[in-house]
Amino acid sequence: MFRPLELFVGLRYTRAKRRNHFISFISLTSMLGIALGVTALITVLSVMNGFEKELRERILGMAAHATVSGPEGRLEGWREVAERLAGQPRLLGLAPYVQAEGMLTEGDTVRGTRVRGILPEAEPQVSTVGSQMIEGRLEDLVPGAFGMLLGRDLARVLGVGVGDRVTLVAPQARVTPAGVLPRLRRFTVVGVFAVGMYEYDAGLALIHIEDAAKLFGLGDAVSGLRLRIDDMFAAPRVAREVAAQLPGRYWVSDWTQQHANFFRAVRTEKTVMFVILTLIVAVAAFNIVSTLVMVVSDKKSDIAILRTLGASPRSIMGMFMVQGSIIGVVGTVLGVVGGVALALNVETVVAGIEQLFRVKFLSPDVYYISDLPSDMHWGDVARIALVALVLSLGATLYPAWRASRTQPAEALRYE
Repeated sequence: MFRPLELFVGLRYTRAKRRNHFISFISLTSMLGIALGVTALITVLSVMNGFEKELRERILGMAAHATVSGPEGRLEGWREVAERLAGQPRLLGLAPYVQAEGMLTEGDTVRGTRVRGILPEAEPQVSTVGSQMIEGRLEDLVPGAFGMLLGRDLARVLGVGVGDRVTLVAPQARVTPAGVLPRLRRFTVVGVFAVGMYEYDAGLALIHIEDAAKLFGLGDAVSGLRLRIDDMFAAPRVAREVAAQLPGRYWVSDWTQQHANFFRAVRTEKTVMFVILTLIVAVAAFNIVSTLVMVVSDKKSDIAILRTLGASPRSIMGMFMVQGSIIGVVGTVLGVVGGVALALNVETVVAGIEQLFRVKFLSPDVYYISDLPSDMHWGDVARIALVALVLSLGATLYPAWRASRTQPAEALRYE
């Protein structure tokens, strides 16, 4: 902690009009560099958080927070398991499902796809597909009618729409007098959905769970139960509680395991961006070194006089640390204010720029996320501000130490 003398002289040097205006220019440049670096860092991390949140919501709109399945991908007696889990306090809903791979054919077009059998009345408890329907409704899936809901891109590739018929080829074979033949079934397209994720829109077909069980030879069994939890980030802990609650052999997994590689890649990308943009702040912060080195050279006689009046080397060092720290603190504060303001209004700002220059940065014809989302975390803001302040303070140490080593006799020899 600085004593009043160091603080007074340091502030006086900061406010004083210097004879060398170049020093003032470098000080201003350092301050603005830190402010711009902090602003860019807060804004970029907020936008990356926004994209991550948007992707996570879209993925989890179709994927469950957690799943319960049995050995070899079969869950017998799923109703009893559902009743046992009904008392879980953090469980918002559950629904059975059948998951399998298959091929859809229409004319000469063949497309591999994932087939999911769902219970239409229970599906809204665990997914948002019911609210993402372009044509048709979930209720149009009637057991025994062999109806099918297709993703928008999958329907476009097959060239089919509502009312058209497609053939689903299941990988399970059946033995007939004519030999071993694949399981085939004609389905009628009763709806089209678009959830905004290519993985689902181009590779998922939904059918009624009873039709799926018949086609894939599961009988009364299902592939498992999909669970929705009140807090997606509590899914790993709740999954462990569910596993402990169920007797026998069950496999319980959560979304962090099912999509681990994707979200690990996003976190890695955020970390790399943080490091890269921190270098901008570091460059601006270390301009403080140049500023203070020149200030020390300019103030050698003042330092010598203060030393002869009894100021200790530690006091001299404190004076110049105050001066350099002020540049860092002001730049950081300006950057935080600018970064928070921009992060909270980035969608409006980008929309204004697009309207002004008549361009579209994220075309909806190419990108599923056509707006620039932002999700600012105050924890990120605090971390960025702390890094900027530490870098600024560190940049003051060497010039301040050089100032404290000034010898009065040498400095005043030619004065």
